[in-house]
Amino acid sequence: MLIPAPEIFKAYDIRGIVGKTLTRDSVFAIGRAIGSEARARRVKTVVVGRDGRLSGPELSQALMQGLCASGVDVADIGMVPTPLGYFAAHHLKTGSAVLVTGSHNPPDYNGFKIMLGGDTLHSTAITALRTRLVEGRLASGQGHIKAVDVRRDYLDRIVSDVKLSRKMKIVVDCGNGVAGAIAPELFRRMGCELVELYCEVDGNFPNHHPDPSKPENLKDVIRALQETDAELGIAFDGDGDRLGVVTKQGQIVYPDRQLMLFAADVLARNPGAQIIYDVKCSRNLARSIRHQGGVPLMWNTGHALIKAKLKETGAPLAGEMSGHTFFKERWYGFDDGLYAGARLLEIVSRWPDANWPLEHLPDAVSTPELNIKMREGEPHALIAALRKSARFEGAQEIITIDGLRVEYADGFGLMRASNTTPVLVLRFEADDARALERIKADFRRVLRTARPDLLQAF
Repeated sequence: MLIPAPEIFKAYDIRGIVGKTLTRDSVFAIGRAIGSEARARRVKTVVVGRDGRLSGPELSQALMQGLCASGVDVADIGMVPTPLGYFAAHHLKTGSAVLVTGSHNPPDYNGFKIMLGGDTLHSTAITALRTRLVEGRLASGQGHIKAVDVRRDYLDRIVSDVKLSRKMKIVVDCGNGVAGAIAPELFRRMGCELVELYCEVDGNFPNHHPDPSKPENLKDVIRALQETDAELGIAFDGDGDRLGVVTKQGQIVYPDRQLMLFAADVLARNPGAQIIYDVKCSRNLARSIRHQGGVPLMWNTGHALIKAKLKETGAPLAGEMSGHTFFKERWYGFDDGLYAGARLLEIVSRWPDANWPLEHLPDAVSTPELNIKMREGEPHALIAALRKSARFEGAQEIITIDGLRVEYADGFGLMRASNTTPVLVLRFEADDARALERIKADFRRVLRTARPDLLQAF
């Protein structure tokens, strides 16, 4: 049996290039490994869904055949946003799902997000799948595939619980990702009038990259808000598990500020609760959580790692700067951009001007996420070296739970290795522009010493 390349087994999912590191044979093998692990965990049925990528049908078929060959039954939910796969695992009481998705990566990428027995696999649990193949520890059997449609149940569940205080007109940009198959119907059923942008599912992504964390991908939302009487704009990534938000005035409300709004709402019903956020988030978020009577907890970036921490702590809410938001209160604790959009509209619909609560969230001078491309394996090696050698001028605290987050009196700088692509991730925030430039200069100095060839990015 073909053993897939080790580099596709990432920290919290499997991801590779179609036709190169991901082929029918390698995906069949991955299915055998996942199915064998499912059998070891006494899982009998696994939900399988796929996003709108052109390679999705072929790869999902190979995956399902591999699962069945290990003796596991498959509930095939078809082409759906990733969150519907997680929902199906709860709704169908399997606790297990594999989502065939490349998320926001380029069109030639695809991959797998894996949940077994209620746990999202990450870190050594991902690499152990390849080890199982290498060692030949594979179960055999003859599972069966059954087509199941959970879209109506998902929509009914949200609409029955999340209520708008008034009707709204919004811009919805799905970036030709799979969210377009669900989002328009969801928000219309909630009572919204829509200005739709790129809601036709197209795995070529012909209009813009489906990644709302990048400002350039929200330009069309900003333009539509200027040209129409819509009062708010929302956008989704390629598989629908991340949310972008834009105000009528064209201000991007980054996810750490969205989380301030969500936290205030959740803490009003759950006083003293813990709210989890990742290392890329604003310093203002922790202050806001404390001000609302909550307990802030900074954690590693990564949807699987955040979900594991959410399960461990019992917190009602968690979020990442990338746009993944995890509601445990009134929902199931998985990241769902569509549901987060619904909860955001529920909150802002209480104001005559939906933009007012968003515009009055605490803010700071900051950069978006900055990425420096490197060779495979280099970012993690660089961070490991800098943890030992780097010295930052004026640093009050250096947090090393995920990369290097350096706290200054008037801001912070972050440098970490991405776990999905071979890039170095940086982000900076400060009280004013001068402080921001000083902090960036401090990081440039550190990088100049270690890798002078990397300075062109910021």
